[in-house]
Amino acid sequence: MTFRVMGVDPGLTRCGLAVVDIEPNRRSTLVAVGVVGTDAGQSLDQRLLVIAEAVDTWLDLHEPQALAVERVFSGTNISTMMGTAQASGVVIVSAARRGVPVALHTPTEVKAAVTGNGQADKVAVTKMVTKILRLDTPPRPADAADALALAITHAWRRGVGTQGAAAAAAGALLTPAQRLWAEAEARARRR
Repeated sequence: MTFRVMGVDPGLTRCGLAVVDIEPNRRSTLVAVGVVGTDAGQSLDQRLLVIAEAVDTWLDLHEPQALAVERVFSGTNISTMMGTAQASGVVIVSAARRGVPVALHTPTEVKAAVTGNGQADKVAVTKMVTKILRLDTPPRPADAADALALAITHAWRRGVGTQGAAAAAAGALLTPAQRLWAEAEARARRR
């Protein structure tokens, strides 16, 4: 049985959207990926409406079992942080209206989950997402790859595939990042 997760990399200018199916053995399959963009010349309410309508469409079309959103973190650019927080809010409300559980993950958590390194750069994240999903070409722009990484992270952190830890220890059809994650889970259970 697969677990379907929608990942959202929130932003006012570009909001990454992705849906992945994760099997119990952690095999991840791309369902859909894209970016909704808004024009900086539009009013804030119109920009948020565009994002909300796109998210509503994706939620209704793909019917995810969970939604993962990047957790807003403080930065030096307050206006960017505020826009990201506002976009996150409309995404969370869209999911809540449908009863879809929402999880927030920090960029460091996402990088660590998909690459094994919480300090990895966007190039490394995109490369591993491409491998994990067995894609012929890397997802572009980075917002799309980040949304995919969020969805994968949520499924893996939720425990999808924990029953596959024995298979992971044997190295069965897992990417290097999946193998490291499963091995870390197994070590944590032994402690």
